[in-house]
Amino acid sequence: MISGLHENAIDEIVARCNGDIRGALKALLLVNEQLEAEIAELHAVVAHGGPGGPGRNVLH
Repeated sequence: MISGLHENAIDEIVARCNGDIRGALKALLLVNEQLEAEIAELHAVVAHGGPGGPGRNVLH
């Protein structure tokens, strides 16, 4: 079930694409690809011990 918040977000995204559902989906797919790339970069940093090297916790 989609909450009212999600409904509003969907309406806004479609409106920003001038009512073009296909355009809205393309935009969301592009954003998703960018987020996946950022996650992959973060995983790589963590796998190599973080920006400060091994033993340094990058999350705290």
